[in-house]
Amino acid sequence: MQTLRYRENPLITPKDVKPSIDTYEVLCAFNAGVAEYRGEIVLLMRVAERPVSDNPNKVLVPVVDFSTGNAVFRTLEFSRTQEGISLEDPRAVIFPEKTYLTSISHFRVARSRDGRQFTVDDKPALVADQPYEAYGIEDPRITRIGDTYYVVYKGVAPTGITQCLASTKDFVTWEKHGIILAPENMDAALFPEKIGGRYALLHRPVSEMFGAKSMWIAYSDDLKAWGGHRFIAGIDKNTWAGERIGAGAVPFLTDQGWLEIFHGASDEGHYCLGAMLLDKDNPERVIARSIEPIFEPESEYERHGFIPNVVFTCGALVNGDTITVYYGVCDEAMAAAEMSVKEILSCLR
Repeated sequence: MQTLRYRENPLITPKDVKPSIDTYEVLCAFNAGVAEYRGEIVLLMRVAERPVSDNPNKVLVPVVDFSTGNAVFRTLEFSRTQEGISLEDPRAVIFPEKTYLTSISHFRVARSRDGRQFTVDDKPALVADQPYEAYGIEDPRITRIGDTYYVVYKGVAPTGITQCLASTKDFVTWEKHGIILAPENMDAALFPEKIGGRYALLHRPVSEMFGAKSMWIAYSDDLKAWGGHRFIAGIDKNTWAGERIGAGAVPFLTDQGWLEIFHGASDEGHYCLGAMLLDKDNPERVIARSIEPIFEPESEYERHGFIPNVVFTCGALVNGDTITVYYGVCDEAMAAAEMSVKEILSCLR
């Protein structure tokens, strides 16, 4: 299948983003939701930043402390030789009794007239300021319904990972609506219109006892209370999607049904993109699915970085037969590529 990677890739890197706190540094700018607003293409990026350390023997961990009733940013300090500490994953500081993250994420807006050259806002759009966001907010996906842009995102805290909802009408003023799916839940994407009179949402509950990391669907009358949960698609063992799958871009409607660009990960931790076609009136029914990836890490910036061999999308734009997928590379930067909707549909089985 033909894929046109933008020659400007990566479009946005950590050096293009100003830290939100003077004593912090930007580690990653990636996994952006995307929308069109007043003639511009808007990316709502996940920006991960961390405190700058001047001691190589110390690990600094950023958290939001709510012990006083207000959100206060604090920095915890650990010795690299501390008993029980594990630093094998660069994203985490792991102890037998507790896990911390080495960075904390907020959302930042980037704007462009041509979808290739972006200007990044100096200040965050949304920050972690709720107890269920004590370790940060991550992976926003934007869905426009009427004149409102809804953002479904991960709230990360010691109590678990939840799916949360926020909204805006202008990408300047924001409102948070709280938790919509309890832990442990990932990769939620809101459909852009009601189906059978109800809102619909793809998501991925994570079970520690049974089942794999698979895609589900849920329904709601008010965007707050979700029910009618149904399993729709699972992993394909020993393949590119053998360890997990989850929603990627927000589903969009074609003449054959809802097309969902999803991500899959192999047992080796390589992330690729696939596609599946869902029934227009009953989206819990999968009509067809890609056997091989439609997009996988090939370019240097996709294979080498903070977390190698990762392409991961939270948003795409469709114009006629062209879909422009905005995607994170190596959990570090933003890139974009164009594909044909017809070609994607033709490779599904």
